[in-house]
Amino acid sequence: MLGGGGSPRRIFRKVNSTIQFVERRPAPPLLPILRSEQQARILTLLLSNPDLELSLSELSRRAHTPQPSVHREIQRAEMAGLVTSRRIGNARLVKANTDSPYYQGLADVLTKAFGAPRILAQALHNVRGVERAYIFGSWAARFHGVTGTRPVGDIDLLVIGDPDRDALYEALHAAGELLGRPVQVTIRGRNWLSTGTGSFHEAVATRPLVEVDIQDALK
Repeated sequence: MLGGGGSPRRIFRKVNSTIQFVERRPAPPLLPILRSEQQARILTLLLSNPDLELSLSELSRRAHTPQPSVHREIQRAEMAGLVTSRRIGNARLVKANTDSPYYQGLADVLTKAFGAPRILAQALHNVRGVERAYIFGSWAARFHGVTGTRPVGDIDLLVIGDPDRDALYEALHAAGELLGRPVQVTIRGRNWLSTGTGSFHEAVATRPLVEVDIQDALK
């Protein structure tokens, strides 16, 4: 017997609306067309890393999202043709569907909103001594539309300043987990970009750079 909370139908509606409210997460402010921050993390991890194939449990770990939520989002994404999956034993492996007509455009948007620049900015803004940071190398070249013959294996990051190195390496290891690829950091002094010399300086300074807006991570 139900207590004095109203009819069974009314109670069911109330419970159902409560469950829907608990499961719903705010739309991410960077890209409010997405349903939730969890959806953004999952799709960004997969679509910005087209060579990456992950089990649902590994995807859950890297995206810091409960596995039931990962399962729901992958079901929706696969129905929309954005990802593909296959089974090996009991594991379901998922990767981006690069044949989707929506892949390239959506991957570009997600990378700009939630990909490496944003994740690295969030990782760096609490590291003491970091003045500026830039992504260089293959990832930066692809971001600027320069084609290449090899997939991007890691992310090259230039940090300007005198950072706490232990804190920096710890933060970048966590960022690499989210990005699905290691972050290789090079540390240089304040005026290195404008006054540095040598072949490495020339290679970095004359090729595409993507600034990591550390202050933007606070917004």
